Amino acid sequence: MDERLSRIVYDYLLKTGIGETAATYLNLLILLISALVLAWLLDVIVWKILRVTSVRVARRSKTNFDNFLVAHQVPRYLAHIAPLLLLFELVPVAFIGFDYGGGIAMNILRIAFVLLTLTIVKRVFRSVNQYLKTKPKFRDKPLDSYIQVFMIFAWVIGILTIFAIITEVQIWKFFTALGAGSAIILLIFKDSILGLVASIQVSINDMVRIGDWITFEKYGADGDVVEITLATVKVQNFDKTITTIPTYALISDSFKNWRGMQESGGRRIKRALIISQKSIRFLTDEDVERLKKIGLIQSYLLDRSEKINAHNKKNEIDKTLAVNGRNLTNIGVFRKYVQEYLENHPAVNKGMTLMVRQLAPSPQGIPLEIYAFSADKRWENYEYIMADIFDHLLAALPYFDHEVFELPTSLTGDIKQ
Repeated sequence: MDERLSRIVYDYLLKTGIGETAATYLNLLILLISALVLAWLLDVIVWKILRVTSVRVARRSKTNFDNFLVAHQVPRYLAHIAPLLLLFELVPVAFIGFDYGGGIAMNILRIAFVLLTLTIVKRVFRSVNQYLKTKPKFRDKPLDSYIQVFMIFAWVIGILTIFAIITEVQIWKFFTALGAGSAIILLIFKDSILGLVASIQVSINDMVRIGDWITFEKYGADGDVVEITLATVKVQNFDKTITTIPTYALISDSFKNWRGMQESGGRRIKRALIISQKSIRFLTDEDVERLKKIGLIQSYLLDRSEKINAHNKKNEIDKTLAVNGRNLTNIGVFRKYVQEYLENHPAVNKGMTLMVRQLAPSPQGIPLEIYAFSADKRWENYEYIMADIFDHLLAALPYFDHEVFELPTSLTGDIKQ
């Protein structure tokens, strides 16, 4: 049947007086052009049918997955399958009598079919990737890494298939050769394999998600994770620059993930006032009476001074020297004032750790550290809250006869020089 069909044009050309050789080549050319035209017409018809169908399905469907398929032109590439299958049937008819050329043409069609299949698979998985990113459950997962791994395997198989088609060697022999050269393959794809291992560990251990704020000092990254792929992690820094980090670095190096802070009830404030040691002293009765006018510590001073006086009187303590017995100090009262101030501050989270502690003395002075959490975790608001607290405390220090440590002017001058 194929031979009779291919000789229709040939016989007609012979009847017109054209020589056998010319008729043979013209027959091949006409049949090949006819096959290509039929394939093109079929491609147009199938595409129009699929386009109308896909649009109707997308409008009626409750999910938006089909919208992503259309956006990535999956129906358009599916439409190429039918004309390609038609060419598989028509090309052997056109090349009857040209076995070598027919073999080359069929190999080209087979390679085209492999490439078309890989293209469709790639676009389908891109659609799946973007669709899953619209779901809260998958939005912060490194889907790009898994899809890239799958596509690497798909392309390896596709390339091996193409080599098998060109060389006419069975594909399993290529896999045998790959096994023998596995060391070279591991060396070539070392970064990809390390990235795959890292992506799996990052996902299983929930170390990093898309949208997490991370600080990676080694790479100068301080911002939000915007993309996790097989080889790299992209971080958009707060100055809007992009830092690219090797995925494997997430499990081989140390970095800070701020997700715990973002999911908690507050953001930590940990800063100290360095108080000059020379300004620390015992409080006199006159000092206590003066400080009782400060509302936040009035009840505290009333209670503490009453208990201290009772203790000293009961034990007949000689108070001609202030060091004898129990006493109030200006740094202790100030520490209590700071504690009360924070507990009454509306922007401080009272449900989390809140303390004012005195650290070990240093050559600069006595560090009085605030350890608390702001209720608002947004960076700009957090900085405002912290500045507001320390503005007040610095202004309150003179009321307790305290001074903040500062380098003497002569020393600062020497440093500048």
